[in-house]
Amino acid sequence: MNNLREAGRRVTIRLVVIQILVFSLLLTLAGRLWYLQIRNGDQYTAEAASNHIQQVVAPATRGSILDARGVPLADNETRLVVSASRTDLMRMKDRGKSVLTRLAGVLNLKPEDVAAKVRLCDAKTPKPCWAGSPYQPIPITDEATTQQALQIRERQEDFPGITAEPTAVRRYPGPGGSNTAQVLGYLSPVTDEEITKAKKTRSPLLRSDQVGRSGLERQYDAQLRGKAGVTRYEVDNLGRVIGKARSDKAVPGANVVTSIDARVQAIAERELDQAMKDARKEMDRNTGTNYKADAGAVVVMESKTGRIVAMASNPTYDPNAWVGGISGKDYKALTGEDSGFPLLNRAIQGQAAPGSIFKVITTTGAVNAGYSFTDHYNCSSSYSIGNQVFKNFESKGYGPIDLGQALEVSCDTVFYDLAYRQWQQDGGNKPQHPSDWFYKTAHQFGLGKETGIDLPNEVRGRVPDREWKKRYWEANKDSWCKQGKTDDSYAGKIAKENCESGMRMRAGDSVNYSIGQGDTLVTPIQMATIYAGISNGGTLWNPTIGKAVVSPDGKQVREIAPKAHGKLPFDGRLRDQIDGALAGVATKGTAAWRFQGWPQDKIAMHAKTGTAEVYGKQTTSWFATYTSDYTVVMTIAQGGTGSGASGPAVRKIYNALYGVDEQGKIDEKRALLPHPEAKLPKIEKDGTIEAQPMPSPSPSASSSESAAASASPSAASSGEPSPEAAGRREDDDR
Repeated sequence: MNNLREAGRRVTIRLVVIQILVFSLLLTLAGRLWYLQIRNGDQYTAEAASNHIQQVVAPATRGSILDARGVPLADNETRLVVSASRTDLMRMKDRGKSVLTRLAGVLNLKPEDVAAKVRLCDAKTPKPCWAGSPYQPIPITDEATTQQALQIRERQEDFPGITAEPTAVRRYPGPGGSNTAQVLGYLSPVTDEEITKAKKTRSPLLRSDQVGRSGLERQYDAQLRGKAGVTRYEVDNLGRVIGKARSDKAVPGANVVTSIDARVQAIAERELDQAMKDARKEMDRNTGTNYKADAGAVVVMESKTGRIVAMASNPTYDPNAWVGGISGKDYKALTGEDSGFPLLNRAIQGQAAPGSIFKVITTTGAVNAGYSFTDHYNCSSSYSIGNQVFKNFESKGYGPIDLGQALEVSCDTVFYDLAYRQWQQDGGNKPQHPSDWFYKTAHQFGLGKETGIDLPNEVRGRVPDREWKKRYWEANKDSWCKQGKTDDSYAGKIAKENCESGMRMRAGDSVNYSIGQGDTLVTPIQMATIYAGISNGGTLWNPTIGKAVVSPDGKQVREIAPKAHGKLPFDGRLRDQIDGALAGVATKGTAAWRFQGWPQDKIAMHAKTGTAEVYGKQTTSWFATYTSDYTVVMTIAQGGTGSGASGPAVRKIYNALYGVDEQGKIDEKRALLPHPEAKLPKIEKDGTIEAQPMPSPSPSASSSESAAASASPSAASSGEPSPEAAGRREDDDR
C-alpha cells in the first residue's frame, strides 16, 4: 500500500514538473512574440519591407576642378565603360573564367589582366585588384569602342554578368601642356569600410561612388562628389516590379576654383624637367660621375596671400592612368622600386637638408640672441673646433664682413662662429638652462610642423633640437653601442661616439645646423612659406590652392580666404636688413650670374642659393627667391649647386610671369601673370563658369628664340656665361 502511495506521489511530482516546463516554454514563446511583434515590430516590418525593395542608382556628376581663370584641370566626359558583376561571375561553374577570357579577346586585352581587375584586394593580393565593394559592377575598361560594346550587348548569352554602356568618367585634360598630377590626385572606388564609416555623416557613401585618394580630389571630395540619385522599386518574390517606393534625384557636385594658373603650371613643370635633364649632363667633381638629378620640386606662391600659382613635382605621371581602373603595367610603373615614386608630391612630401637657404633663420636667431647685424665677423677660409676643421666652400675667405654680406656671399665660417659662440654660452657639453636661440627661431619660422596647406599627407620636416636628439639617441643607442664594440671602421667609430654622447648637443652639431646641414629636414612648401613671409613683412600664410567652392547652379559661392598661422620673429628693421641682403644675393652675390640683365629697378628680385650635402648621395640644389608679388622655390635632389642647377629654371619662370626678355626688357603683352589673379572667373546664370581662352603653350620669355614652349629650350643654351667665365662664386653651402 505504501509502495502504491509512493509511486502515485512520484507521478504527481513529475506531472507538476512537466506542467511547469510547458508553462515556462509557453511564457517564453509569448514573451518572444511580444518582443518581435510589439516591442520591435516596426523595425522588423521595415526590414521585411526592404527585402522587397530594389535600388537603382544614378551616379552624381562629379564637380570640376578649375584653374584661376576657369580652365578645367579635372572634369568629366562620357565614355563606353565595360563592367563585370563579380557576384554573377562567382555563381558560374568556373567562377567566370571562360567569360572573362572571351571578354579579353573582344577588348584586345590579356586574359590575366582582365582577371586581375575583378579579384578583391587584401593583404596577400598583389595590385592591381579591386578595392571597392564586391557587389558593385567592376570596370574593366573605359576605352571600349562602339564595335566592342555592340559585340558584348548583342551576344549577351556569351557575356553573362558583363555590361557595356555610356558612363561619365573623370578626365584630366592637361590644359596648355600642364600636368598638375600630384596636386589634383586621382579617384578610386569606395570600399565597404568607407561606406560603413560614412553612414552617419553628412556625406554618406553608396557602393557606386568613387572617392578622391590624393591631392585636391581627396581634400575637397565631399564638395566635388555630390549626391547620387536613388530610385527604389517594390518587387515581389520573383523580382517583378509592382510599384515605385521612392525616388531621390541626383545632386551634381560643386565646382572647385583653384589659384593654380595652368599656363604658369605648364612652364614650371617644363622648366623643372629641363633643369633636371641639364643637371644630368654636368659632372659632379666629388664623385667623378654626372649628377643623377633623380627628383625635384618647384613652388610658385603669391607672396602676400600664400596662394599657390603653380606646384610641380618630378618624376610625375599621367593622372588619367587611374581612370577606369589602373592596369598592372601602369601600377608597377608608378609604385615599383625603379619608378622614382611619382605619386609623391615632393613639394609637400619631399624632405631634405636646406643648405644655405636656411641662413636667414640663423641670421634672425643670432640677432635675437644679441649679436648685431651690422657688426663685422671674420669670414675665414676655415674654422677649427678642437681637432675638427670646418671649411668654407672652396676654402675661400672674405675677411671681416657683416651679416648682410655673409648672406650675399654665403660665408659658412661666419655662421660657424656664431653657432659655436652661442653653444658655449648655452653651457657647451654641460648645459644648465640653454637659450637655444637658433633652434627656437627655426620653430618660430614654422619648421618642424605642417604649413597647413589644403592638400593631404603633408610632412613636417625636422628641427634637430635637444628634445629630438634625446629621443633619437634613446631609439638608436643599443644598435650604436653594439656596432661600436665590433666595428673598427669609420662608421663604427661614429657609432661608438653616438653611443657615448649622442644624447648631447655637441659643438659639431650646432655649427653644422647653422648652415642648414646635419639632421635638419625641410620641405619646399615650408621654405616657400618662409621666404614669402620675408617678402610680405613677416606673415606666415597657410599655403592654399582652393580659392572658391561654387554650387552647380552658380548661386552659392563660398570663397576660401587665406589664413595665417604665425609671424616671423623679427622687427621691421631686421626684416628690411635681411631683405636688402637677399636683394644683394641677386645683384652681386651667389645668384647674380643667374639674374644678369634683370630689371631690378622695376621688379626687385631677392634670392638665396643653397647646396646641401647628403651622406652617401650627391648634393641637393636649392634656390629660394621672391619679388613683391611672387615667391619661387626650387629644389633638385642630387642636382648640384643651387644657382647652377635650379637657377636657370627659376629665372625663366619669372621671365614668363613678368614678360622679361633676355636683355631685361619687360614686354607686358608676353607677361602671363604680372600681378596675382584676385578675381574669380565669371559665373554664368546657369551655373557654368566661363573659362578664359587657353592658348597653346607660349614661348619662354627668357629663351633666345621665339620657339614654342613645348620645345623645352635647354637651360644651358640660353647664352649665359659658364661659371668660370662669369667669375661667379658657387654657393658656400657646405
